[in-house]
Amino acid sequence: MSAPGRLLRGAAVATAILCAYGLGVLSGEGRPDRRAAAGGSVLDEAAAKIGSRAARPVGRGELDRAAIEGMLRGLGDRWARYYPAARYDDMEGRLNGRYSGVGVWLGSADGDPRVRVASVQPGTAAARAGVLAGDVVTAVGGTPANGWDVTRVARALRGRPGASVELTVLRGRRTEEFQLVRASVPGGDVTVTDLPGHVRMIRVGAFTRGTGRQVRAAVAGRQVTGRPPSGDPPGGIMLDLRGDPGGLLDEAVETASAFLPGGLVVTYEPRGGPAQRRTVTAPGDARTPLVVLVDAGTASAAEVVAGSLRDRDRAVIIGSRTYGKGSVQESVRLADGSAIELTVGRYRTPGGRNLDGVGIEPDVAVSADRPPSVAEQRGRSVLRGLLATTPDKD
Repeated sequence: MSAPGRLLRGAAVATAILCAYGLGVLSGEGRPDRRAAAGGSVLDEAAAKIGSRAARPVGRGELDRAAIEGMLRGLGDRWARYYPAARYDDMEGRLNGRYSGVGVWLGSADGDPRVRVASVQPGTAAARAGVLAGDVVTAVGGTPANGWDVTRVARALRGRPGASVELTVLRGRRTEEFQLVRASVPGGDVTVTDLPGHVRMIRVGAFTRGTGRQVRAAVAGRQVTGRPPSGDPPGGIMLDLRGDPGGLLDEAVETASAFLPGGLVVTYEPRGGPAQRRTVTAPGDARTPLVVLVDAGTASAAEVVAGSLRDRDRAVIIGSRTYGKGSVQESVRLADGSAIELTVGRYRTPGGRNLDGVGIEPDVAVSADRPPSVAEQRGRSVLRGLLATTPDKD
């Protein structure tokens, strides 16, 4: 997965747009001038000149990729990306919950190029081995990862089910090494734990397809990804969005809707178009006391959910300031199966706030250097107070 804060319009990813870029296939016969004269682009001509005269042999595919990446850099869009066909297919598989790997989401902090573990999916090889959100990846398979980007680290960690891979991380000042066995990572980034005091913790690792539906099921006590239904509604809910790097906007809207009676969830402002008000998809549970756990790894789609629930006075936000990304990306597929990802708009919370570079300041602050259990204990304490002042359900 890409850096924290990846927020995609669900429709754009579900229906890839075919866009012919117009860089013709070079025949290799050394007649670029005729192509240009006949209407070929200057990029075709430049590629032909480079291919025939450069001291280092270079293929047209490599030049095409360099040209596309150069155009994206020219946008000044920090979230713009180019994905070769295989990488785009991997990304689509991850958003659909289908991939083979070790069960981590990867990202990087602002101003720090190092690749970090953004979150760990429960029940996976990484979770069982003790990999933690915040770990800095220093090597994969014994090869130092200095200078690697998120895509390269993710590619190295994925592979054939049953094959092992060594992951080395920096945790604080200590180096940790893990021998992980790749497996088909089960679909579903929602896990549910029933805690003492009739509190239900719903952990969302990322907003992949089906996340909103699973959250609704968890709130109602129905079965979630193999977990037996509890049958009883919770007395209080703790929605854990810590380390959640984002995902699909539609799933964020559906997740927030699970806790709201109706009304506005988020406003999306596309480039060159009127603002779009995304409202509750279907009425949800608006009465059960709710707290939301966040931290610096809570980004993009996860901030849409936390921001909407806060602005609608539906939840108490607990933890540390969130990442702060208020932009929306769209993936556009090219003719060869590769894709480009562009920022196509911004979003605002129901209160009209732009979170870009600002994030969400929690209602109840818990220092980022405290153990995760501290925020959870604070959340349970807040829920007890809310339960004491909430009328009994009918």
